[in-house]
Amino acid sequence: MRVITNGGFEIVALRLFCAGLAAVLLMSAPSEAGAARPRAREAGIRIGILPPGPLNAITDVPGVAVGHTTLIEGKSIRTGVTAVLPHRGNLYQDKVPAAFAVANGYGKFMGSTQIDELGEIETPILLTNTLSVPEAAAGVVEWTLRQPGNEQVRSVNAVVGETNDGTLNDIRARVVTKEHALAAIAAAKEGPVEEGAVGAGTGTIAFNWKGGIGTSSRRLPPKLGGHNVGVLVQTNYGGVLSIDGVRVGEALGQYMLKDELSNSSGDGSVIIVIATDAPLSDRNLKRLARRAFLAIGRTGSPITNGSGDYALAFSTGEKVRRTPARRGGASGVEELPNDLVTPLFQAVVEATEEAVLNSMFKAGAVDGHQRRIEALPVERVLQLHRQSRAGMGK
Repeated sequence: MRVITNGGFEIVALRLFCAGLAAVLLMSAPSEAGAARPRAREAGIRIGILPPGPLNAITDVPGVAVGHTTLIEGKSIRTGVTAVLPHRGNLYQDKVPAAFAVANGYGKFMGSTQIDELGEIETPILLTNTLSVPEAAAGVVEWTLRQPGNEQVRSVNAVVGETNDGTLNDIRARVVTKEHALAAIAAAKEGPVEEGAVGAGTGTIAFNWKGGIGTSSRRLPPKLGGHNVGVLVQTNYGGVLSIDGVRVGEALGQYMLKDELSNSSGDGSVIIVIATDAPLSDRNLKRLARRAFLAIGRTGSPITNGSGDYALAFSTGEKVRRTPARRGGASGVEELPNDLVTPLFQAVVEATEEAVLNSMFKAGAVDGHQRRIEALPVERVLQLHRQSRAGMGK
């Protein structure tokens, strides 16, 4: 029996194989993943100086949609797929400018070289586990070829990122299929985003506590353009955890290089997906993506040798879309000049840091393939945070 969470619903799927064909029977029930745990801001931890958007999520950028497929089976399967759609239209025909940045490249990010070369995205962005990138890509390709208007398309740049969830998930079982990727895309919606141990974050670990999917956003004031920046992360990395400047990892006795810690290397990966409605060129989107790694450092990571740390940024601004009409003639693109991008840099650092915290705050403890990973002890973290603030007279 396999429990699948898809778009906020649990689906019990029984696979019956006959004559090489699989039949899947589905029943749905509400999901409660992470429901009882607060987000960082709800708990009283406020990162930065800029205000979040109404949802404090990547979906505060108009048109952006997120969907999950979560796979849980027995004691060994804890994995899934998360899909981010820059808009709900035909992405191949209405491409968005984009850029890719690497802090440490021990990982796999399909589609990144074409993004670097052309500065645009033409498909949904999928996140999954390390050994399921091909299956997720197959789903992206099939979805793209199905779209009306793409009948003559013969090349698709599927965009798929990953982190390795092999401690909690039997990653060698390779249970993720093309259908799971298609289901995550189909489940994508605007509005609140489910966080924690869900989708591609089901089996991930952060700072040796449970990691997962997290999201946050910032909205610039009107005098600075009024633009939105939204971030979604898949956290699976380590270091010496710091929360809003408080050395939580040390205080709780759990951190990289501590002798008795079984997973002391701090290795792992983090994927950062950044959306903005600011009309940025792919060049300035790369500058934006690079700044997101400042937030990873703020959370306590030295960006280790065995970590795949990637950031992907795109703009949904209508003025910078790569539509066929604009590709066919002289470009009339009106992009934000360099002198106006600094507030966006501040926004992406704040939103990334808070998204990481949300991924951990919302994720409950998980028993998995090799061992149990405990949830971040939120009450103890809040106590440490209050003590630190009191000591600084705040």
